[in-house]
Amino acid sequence: MYGTVARMRLKPGADVEMNRLSQEWSQDIPGFVFQHVYKLDSDPNEFILVVAFDSKASYEANAKSQEQAARYQQYSALMDGAPEWNDGEIVFTQQA
Repeated sequence: MYGTVARMRLKPGADVEMNRLSQEWSQDIPGFVFQHVYKLDSDPNEFILVVAFDSKASYEANAKSQEQAARYQQYSALMDGAPEWNDGEIVFTQQA
């Protein structure tokens, strides 16, 4: 698997719309596996996003797609500044 971890700051109250958009789109993205979003205790407007794809090729195809560019425009309208992106291979996952 391959994905990204992003630290982002949302405008106050924008988390509800971000959640709605994410749920609406995630089912239509080829190779998408999961997304987790953490709301930080230290700041209610700061979030950590974790996204996984089945492969690096799927991740890169999505990142380069016009559909993702359009989605990102809508996401960025909800953000207070640019997110910090950290892409990489997922080498370990554990679930209960």
